Amino acid sequence: MTLVVKVGGAAGNSLDPVLADLAGRRDVVLVHGGSDRVDQLGAAMQRPSEYLTSPSGVVSRRSDPAHLEVVILALAGGVQTDLVAALARRGVRALGLSGVDGGLLRAKRKEGTRAVVDGRVVRVTDDWSGSIEWVDADLLRAVLGLGLLPVVGPPAITGAGEIVNVDADRVAARVAGALGAEALVLLTNVPGLLRDRSDPASVIPRVDRAEIEAVLPVAEGRMRKKVLAARDALDAGVGRVVIAPSTVDAPITGALAGRGTVIQ
Repeated sequence: MTLVVKVGGAAGNSLDPVLADLAGRRDVVLVHGGSDRVDQLGAAMQRPSEYLTSPSGVVSRRSDPAHLEVVILALAGGVQTDLVAALARRGVRALGLSGVDGGLLRAKRKEGTRAVVDGRVVRVTDDWSGSIEWVDADLLRAVLGLGLLPVVGPPAITGAGEIVNVDADRVAARVAGALGAEALVLLTNVPGLLRDRSDPASVIPRVDRAEIEAVLPVAEGRMRKKVLAARDALDAGVGRVVIAPSTVDAPITGALAGRGTVIQ
């Protein structure tokens, strides 16, 4: 089956179990984030990260021109290369592709982004983030056909050739939909979608598509984007989405067996 796996880049995620579980698989596309690396590099470059909260509660990275450069360096020039090298050490031939490479991820820049600042809704005009409109599935199939594992991550490119930052969870959803994947696994630093963010035992084991809007209020912070990405993937024809921990042995195998939160 075609499988898309996204591993989070926030602090607390574990890469080694994920890569070990990937080593024996074929027809897999790995999508990566890298928020922790971006934050670290931004601080080192004296360009600290800023985050925006939309009126609906979605938290996003602010990507002004200076910080977009940090994103490119940290993700396409850092996280992705490290992942490809780590897979090579496990005998896996992988190919890193940012969304800019070959026009893999075509996006539209978000204009007039709204955010809540000091209790007021304001319009942000210097943000270079975007929404994925199209994925070159043929390019990914060609890479898979060569026996290579595609490692995909932000940024993306607009039709005018502008580089924009995009959310990696939404990238994974669009990649899974474009490939007609049977499953999308979103690996993160918590056990799944929690009813109580402070209680790791409060995992919601299953959510039907019709229930997604009802559970959004408990999907706080970055988890909200994962639930919205799950909705995007299901609406694009993906069979199921699993939000599961990256910090356990065989995290992908466990997710496909039902560990975490299954959304279908």
